[in-house]
Amino acid sequence: MKTIRTKTATSGQSIMTFHLASKPFPAAAAGQALPGAHGARMRAGLLACGLLLVPAAPALAQVSAASATSAPAAATAAGAAFSAGTPGGPLPAGWKNLPVAHGKALTRYSLVTDDSGTVLQADAAASASALMHKGNVDLAETPQLTWRWKIDRPIDDADNSVASKEDAPARLVFMFEGDKSKLSLGDRAAIQLAKTLAGEELPYATLMYVWSNTAPVGSVIDNPHTSRVKMIVVSGSADGTGKWLALSRNVAQDFEQAFHEKPGKVSAYGLLTDTDNTRASARAWYGDIRFGPTK
Repeated sequence: MKTIRTKTATSGQSIMTFHLASKPFPAAAAGQALPGAHGARMRAGLLACGLLLVPAAPALAQVSAASATSAPAAATAAGAAFSAGTPGGPLPAGWKNLPVAHGKALTRYSLVTDDSGTVLQADAAASASALMHKGNVDLAETPQLTWRWKIDRPIDDADNSVASKEDAPARLVFMFEGDKSKLSLGDRAAIQLAKTLAGEELPYATLMYVWSNTAPVGSVIDNPHTSRVKMIVVSGSADGTGKWLALSRNVAQDFEQAFHEKPGKVSAYGLLTDTDNTRASARAWYGDIRFGPTK
């Protein structure tokens, strides 16, 4: 795989957090920590999905918890069976539409009818939010990921290696645990800053599968803000638009190739259609997401 490396941004950033929560907590005022009661409720009642570094106005990060219209919580198998849902009905249990950063417009995720049955439709308009699920994936037993997606059209100005253009019409996202003491001084400083400002740590590593119209399929792109986020290009302009693409990847092997170590536990996974940086509009469709043994 080809690797595209970019420099880490060092200014003009704030650190935001995804949380799985049923109700949002009030944000702390600039320079203040969350009240003790709210902090205790957060630690006891929330599962942090992860943190992203994003370009933002010069303000302190705020803990943002978002609710989504979803079925009642229940034990679910890994993956997403969108085809089992009802068009216009609730999202599968355990899936939450979570803002990438405070103040960002949310991408709209809904179940719709397609020729192949019920699928998930994502509509982004200068927006960025991820549909996320807690990490109930065992990569030792079921590392093989299969899914389908389709996009309406590319985002013309998008370039995942450039911070001001870092958007994609379709992505899958995986966040991993790991031994943070092994990270570089800069990465550990960013993690500590995130914990101080947002109350939650950055995940050890994040792996994304993306649709790109600038980088060739097979490329590995470093996120412009941190090398702890790697994006593997799995679809592009040559694949065309308006048609379903069936894809399969070994997540454990891809993690090892991207980060040069074996993966830890998956803490969260999900999907993301975003256009907040380019201020464009995008529509994508996602079929069922499944995990299975190595092929």
